[in-house]
Amino acid sequence: MMGIDPRPVRRTRGRRIGILVASIVAAVVVVALVIVLLPRADEPTPQPSPTPTADAFATPEGWERFRPTFHLTPEQHWINDPQRPVFVDGEWRLYYLYNADYPEGNGTEWHLATSTDMVTWKNRGVAIEKYRNGLGDILTGSAVVDERNTAGFGAGAIVALTTQQDDGVQRQSLFSSTDGGLTFQNYEGNPVMDNPGTTDWRDPKIVWDDAREKWVMVLAEGERLGFYTSPDLREWTYVSDFVRTDYGLLECPDLFEMVDPDSGRRTWVLGASADASREGGTTGFAYWTGAWDGERFVADTDEPQWLDGGADFYAAVTWDDPRDGDEGRLERRFALGWINNWAYARDLPGGSWQGGSLSTTREIVLREVDGRLSLLSQPVAALDARQGEPATAPDLAVAPGGIVDLPAQPRTGAYRLRARVDAPDGGELRLRFGSADAEVTVGYDSDAGVIFLDRRQDAVADAMPETYREIRTAPVDAEGSIVLDILVDASSIEVFTGDGRASLTSAAYADARAGVTAEATRGAISIRDLSVTPLAVNDPSAP
Repeated sequence: MMGIDPRPVRRTRGRRIGILVASIVAAVVVVALVIVLLPRADEPTPQPSPTPTADAFATPEGWERFRPTFHLTPEQHWINDPQRPVFVDGEWRLYYLYNADYPEGNGTEWHLATSTDMVTWKNRGVAIEKYRNGLGDILTGSAVVDERNTAGFGAGAIVALTTQQDDGVQRQSLFSSTDGGLTFQNYEGNPVMDNPGTTDWRDPKIVWDDAREKWVMVLAEGERLGFYTSPDLREWTYVSDFVRTDYGLLECPDLFEMVDPDSGRRTWVLGASADASREGGTTGFAYWTGAWDGERFVADTDEPQWLDGGADFYAAVTWDDPRDGDEGRLERRFALGWINNWAYARDLPGGSWQGGSLSTTREIVLREVDGRLSLLSQPVAALDARQGEPATAPDLAVAPGGIVDLPAQPRTGAYRLRARVDAPDGGELRLRFGSADAEVTVGYDSDAGVIFLDRRQDAVADAMPETYREIRTAPVDAEGSIVLDILVDASSIEVFTGDGRASLTSAAYADARAGVTAEATRGAISIRDLSVTPLAVNDPSAP
C-alpha cells in the first residue's frame, strides 16, 4: 500500500514534553440533540431514548472484557446476519440470526430487538423459532408491513419471507404476525418456493414496487441474483436475473430507489454482500446503480461501488422511514451490518455470547460524485443524544516523525473522536488507539488519498488468519484535508470521513481507555477541532 509502512510500529506510552493534557471537568453534562420526525396520523409518536445520566457512561460491574457497550449483542449465544427492521407501534423492530445452541448445535432463528431511535436496542426474545415446521432452521430473509392485505392475514400484518434449510436444501417459507412482529406463525402452505435443484438459493429481499403495484423479490443464487414478482407474497413468478462472476458468492441482496435532491437525478440501487478480493479488498456490501423496469435491472456499469471499505461490514441491510413521506423516503435511507467476517467469524473472542455485534446505524444519502451517483453514509443523527460532555483541545501540530499524546483523551470504554486533519505536504497521520500491547491504528495518507485501518497489533491479531492482519483502506478525495469521525467500542472501530464518502468498519480489540496518540510521517500534520465524546452504555438485556 503506497505510503503505509508495512512494518508494525510499537510506541512508547509516556507523555511527550511540551504537550499539556487538558484537565477534564469531572461532572458530565448531557447534551441532547432531539430530532423531531413528524409521524403520519395513523402512527403513534415514538418516544425518544432515555437521556443518559452521569453513570450511564460507566461500564457496568462484571461487564465482559470484549462485550461492546453501545453496539447490539445478544445476552448469550451466537449472533449473525441482521434482517431489515420494520416500524410498528412507534418503534423499530429489528431481527437478527441467533443460535441458542452454539457451539454445541447448529441452526439459526430470528431474534427480535426493538428501538425508538435506531441506536439503543433492547433484546426481546426469539420471534421465529427453528425446527418447528419440519423444514429446518431459519436463515436470512426480510419482513414487510402488508398494509394492503395482499397476503390475506389482515391489513398491517407483518409478513416475513425467509430461507429455511433442511439437510442442505434451501427453500423459501412464509411466516405471518398479527401482533406487530413480536411473534410469527407458520404458513401451512410452506414452502412457498421450493428449491429448483440448486445449492445456493436463499436470502429473499422483499420490496413493494409502488409504480407497478406488486411485490418484488431478489434472491441470492450463487453468482447471480434472481428477480421474482408476486401479487400476494405467496405465489412467485421468476422474471429475470443479474449475473456477476467476479465477486464470489452473492448474499443478502437489496433493491431500492433513491434520488439526489441536489441534482434531481434518480436511480435504482441493487446491492449484495460480495467478495472484493479481486480488487484487493475483502467481503462487504457491493452496489450497482441503474434502471429497474419492474422485471429487469440494468446496471450503469459492470463494476460495483462499495458502501464500506472495512474488513467487517457484512450482510448489511438498508431501509427507509415511513414517516418521511413518499419523496422523503427516496432522499435518505438507513443501514447497519454485521461486524464480522466468515474468514474468522468463529475465531473472534466473545464471552457468554459469540459472533461479534451489529454496527452502528448509519444514514445513507445519494449524491453525484465526479459525475457518478454514489451512496454516502454517516452515523445516524440520533447517536448525538447518547453522547456526554466532550473533551476538547486547542489545535495541535505534529512535526514529521513526532509521536504525541492527544491533548483530549477518552475517559470511558466507548467514545466518539472527531477531528479535522490537515496534511498539506503529502504527510500521513496515524492515530493509535490502545496500548503498546494491544493497539489499533487509524490513519490518513494524503499522498495516497486514502484513509486506512491497521489492526496488526491488536489483542487478538496473532491468533487470527492472515486476512485479519491486512490493512484496509478507502479512497478519499480530500486534497490534504479531511474530517474524521471515529466510533470506538470494546471490540470494534467504525471510521467515517466528514462528508460520508468513505467509511471503514472492523472488529478491533484494543483497550479503549488506554488513550490515543498521534504520529506524523513524511510531513507535518495539523489536528484541529478535536473532540472526544463518551457514548452511553446500551445494555440490550435491560427492560
